Amino acid sequence: MNFDEFTGTVQHRLELPETGETVRAIRATLMTLGSRIPADNAEDLAASLPMEIRWYMTGAVTEHGQHFDWAEFVERVADIERADPSDAAYHARVIVDLVRTQVPESDFQQLRDQLPESEDDENWGKLFEVVDSGGWSEPAQV
Repeated sequence: MNFDEFTGTVQHRLELPETGETVRAIRATLMTLGSRIPADNAEDLAASLPMEIRWYMTGAVTEHGQHFDWAEFVERVADIERADPSDAAYHARVIVDLVRTQVPESDFQQLRDQLPESEDDENWGKLFEVVDSGGWSEPAQV
């Protein structure tokens, strides 16, 4: 999948009207995620993504391995994306689900291992709600 296909897929799934909004959502999610995980894990996860998308997790991040919880993740994504926190959280879930389809299972599992998923442990399981529900699918046509 190339950059245009990746952004087009995200734009379609999020039903965003403009490519700029879509790229901002992708950049916000992946830069913030890249800030949270160690640099080598970010490199592994991003290696299978289009070069422009890969850069958001690696080159655009000034400090990897920061420790923050799900709530702060959502705040940071919303701030960068200039979106409502509930929208930013949903966007991040859908983007992470698309990333999952593009990377080796072992690299995605490594991401999950970096982020505590229990309720008492930062609630990172919320990031994987779309993944855990079977992945994104087209809404039913009426």
